[in-house]
Formats: sequence, C-alpha cells, structure tokens
Amino acid sequence: MVNPSEGLLLCWSIKYHIRVDSSQIGAKMGVYAVAICLFFSLSVVLCLRIPNLSSDIEKDTILSSVCHPGNQPNPRTLRSDQLTVLINGYSESRIPLLHSIAASYSASPVVSSVLVLWGNPHTSPLTLSHLAHNLSVSSWGNAAISLVPQSSSSLNARFLPRLSIGTRAVLVCDDDVEVDLKTVEFAFRMWKGNPDRLIGIFVRSHDIDMTRKEWIYTVHPNKYSIVLTKFMMMKREYLFKYSCGGGSLMREMRKMVDEMQNCEDILMNFVVAEETNTGPLMVGAERARDWGDPRNEDSDGDGLRLVRDVGLSSRKAEHRKRRGKCITEFHRVFGRMPLRFSYGKLVSSVGEQGLCKKGTNLVLCDH
Repeated sequence: MVNPSEGLLLCWSIKYHIRVDSSQIGAKMGVYAVAICLFFSLSVVLCLRIPNLSSDIEKDTILSSVCHPGNQPNPRTLRSDQLTVLINGYSESRIPLLHSIAASYSASPVVSSVLVLWGNPHTSPLTLSHLAHNLSVSSWGNAAISLVPQSSSSLNARFLPRLSIGTRAVLVCDDDVEVDLKTVEFAFRMWKGNPDRLIGIFVRSHDIDMTRKEWIYTVHPNKYSIVLTKFMMMKREYLFKYSCGGGSLMREMRKMVDEMQNCEDILMNFVVAEETNTGPLMVGAERARDWGDPRNEDSDGDGLRLVRDVGLSSRKAEHRKRRGKCITEFHRVFGRMPLRFSYGKLVSSVGEQGLCKKGTNLVLCDH
C-alpha cells in the first residue's frame, strides 16, 4: 500500500521532470509542450487526491492484513508481565502534552512499548517526521515510543490488532489524560486477576428513557456499565474481535462509528460484555488529570482551551445525545442489550476510615 506522503513526493517528481523535458522542446512544439504540462499538472492534482478517494480500499487492505489468522501471533508467545500502551493522537496543538504523556508511560516497568497512533492524515510529512523523531528519543525508561501514522481519521483504527503488539494486555488511552504510574501498575495487577474484563478509571452508564423509549448515555452515582478509552485496559484478543470478528453486524456498527466520529469505546464495551456477560471494573486513581474535560476552568487562557476543544469526537455539540443514539443503534443491530452493570471500585490500599481529633482538627485516625 502506498503511503500518502510517498504519493505526494511521486507526483511532484513527475511534474519536475516534465518541466525539464518541456524546456528542451523547440518553439514549434510550444503549444504541445503547454498541453503536456497542463495534462501532467492535472495529474499531480489527481495524484494528491488519490489517498482520500481510496481510503475505503486502504481500510479494507489493512483489515485483511491484520485480520488474517496467519498474521496474528501465537497467544503463547505474548508477554504476560508487561503491557502495550496505545495512545490516540490527532491534534498538533496537543503534541507537547502528547510527548509528556508518552514519556511518562514509557517510564513504567510494566510497559513494554508505547505506540502513538496518529489519526490526522492531513498532518504534513515534515511534522510527522519531527514528531516521530522526538517521540523516539523521549522515552524515560526501557519502553520504546513509536509513531504509527494512520491513513484515515477513523476511530476504529485504535482497536486494530497490530502485529507489533507483543503483550497479552493492552492499554488504550487518549492524548489529553495524564495518569500516575502507580495507578497504571495497580490497574495492571487488577487486570491480571480479571483478564477477561475491561479495566478503567473513567466510567459511564447506559439507561433507558421510558418516555421516548430509547437508550441514553449518562452517569449513575452507584453503578456503571461503560469504561471510556481515556484509560481502558483489556486483553489483546478483544482488538481482534472488534476489528475482525462479528461479520456483517460488526461491519455495520464500525461504519456507524466512522459516521458519528464517536462511540468506538461504547462499541468495545458491547463486544466485551457480549463475550463475558459481565460488566467492566473501575479502579481508583491516585492522580488522573483530564485536560480534555469540558469542566476544566479556563484559568490557563487559550492554551487550555486549545488542548480541551480539539478532540476528534468532542468537537460536535450534543455529545451525550449522540452517544445515546449510538447505544440505541448498537442495541438495534445486536438485537439485545449486552451491557452489564458493575457496582464497586478497586482501590490500591485500605486505610483507616474513622476520624480522630488531633489538636483542633478531625482527621483520619491513621494520619
């Protein structure tokens, strides 16, 4: 498959050579030379547009490659002592934050490698080259950081079962969420005890609107059924089930994700719940900073606004309404509601819950 940037270089190369050749054509052939140059100039424009026109073909080619059973690694050869981090990136204004987040993950001893999945096909080759170099030299630990440019902005691409993933566990996360490494390592321990379930920090719920007779996307104070891809840990096999399994029904739902530019996380929750008939597990974080949360106060001026408002799936209004529509449509295609509720939060330590008076203050007794 031709990389879009390679296509760009090829087209300009053709135009350059035609200019050189046409300069050697005699005056009597001037009219023909102009016609030839115009023709190849038009060809350049067409070449530059080919990657966009053939995006569906590229998607099918990529899927047929990664979904071929012979191309998937033997599960017995996958590492179980570490995980692979997949960070979704899209906006160039978030690159400094992306560097910091990727470097932080690379410092964890439980991280085997960090793959930055760049989902903006309009980013210039020069910017991608700089980004790839800077990421490769920014690792704070033994885990390598690699840039993986995508041929489209499809959110489904973050769940491709890439051949470079050599671990049983995968952590899917966003480029605007910072999580402390103690929480990452604790979540990984919890996943190893529950490898068939989704593990996450940020959770939401589905519910039913009896008046409109449709599903809604919401937050419940005491239960949850959806883990968000801000921080979603799972076994590698679920990437294959999402991208390669389910036949025509999954193809239809992945197409909905592309049309909505949203809801890939909800669909993954459907896939896993259908497989396990259980809900996800929420882990408590010591420190998780969500720069993209709209509840952030704009105390940092335009800098915070740029980070917060440029997410691919958050740029459109009525976010919750659109995600409720996704739940309704996935339920329609599935023919049933597989999502299951969970009720607890896993915490890394259990401290004293009683309050004691120390001086003039009431504090936890073990403080």
